[in-house]
Amino acid sequence: MKAVRTMPKIVNTKKISAIKNIGKIGAVKSKAAIKSMKSMGKNMKAKAKAEVKAGAKAFNVPNILSLTRVFLAPLVLLFLTLRIKGHVPFFDFLGYGRMTMTWGDLLAGGVFIVAALTDSLDGYIARKHKIVTTLGKFIDPLADKVLVIAAMLALIELHRIPSWMVLVIITRESVVTGLRLVAASEGVVIAASRGGKIKTVLQIVALSFLILNLPGGVALMWAAMFMTVWSGMEYLMKGANILVGK
Repeated sequence: MKAVRTMPKIVNTKKISAIKNIGKIGAVKSKAAIKSMKSMGKNMKAKAKAEVKAGAKAFNVPNILSLTRVFLAPLVLLFLTLRIKGHVPFFDFLGYGRMTMTWGDLLAGGVFIVAALTDSLDGYIARKHKIVTTLGKFIDPLADKVLVIAAMLALIELHRIPSWMVLVIITRESVVTGLRLVAASEGVVIAASRGGKIKTVLQIVALSFLILNLPGGVALMWAAMFMTVWSGMEYLMKGANILVGK
């Protein structure tokens, strides 16, 4: 019998080449996908680190001092309104026998003065080290207003300051704050005027005298209110073009 000769199978080289190309394309795509995932992971890590760094930067020394001022304000209100009994004998020594400073006044005055000093300190540190954050721009003026308003509200209850005077001061602060917000939305920065700085100093000194029930506190408060209105008019004149420009 004759041996049967088997014909070799004809391999389609084109199909093999196509299959190889598909495999190569798949491998390339897989590598690209893996690379993309790694890149996304790195970006997420970098973003997370940046957020953590930004958060750490926001809680710097000036901002912590400003936040401390916010938390000290209720203590001033508390010590004044509790009316802790007992007079401080210091006035008798100075000859101010008609003035009556209670221990609550002394505690409130001490806390108020410390809180007011933190305002100067955080500003000094921020300028020296060039620390500027969005939180700082928000919390610093807010802390000042909270401290001053808390003290004035307590002084109204103690009949050491008339309520209409407090209303004038709060109205001025609200108007100036609103004006600055409008200016900021237009890309304009209204810097603090000299009158505004004098107003702040007079308010702090006057409120310190009134809290401690020292003589001359009311007269100082009148001077502070005058500078409050005057500086408010200065800010309105600066922002007039912004308010009526459109």
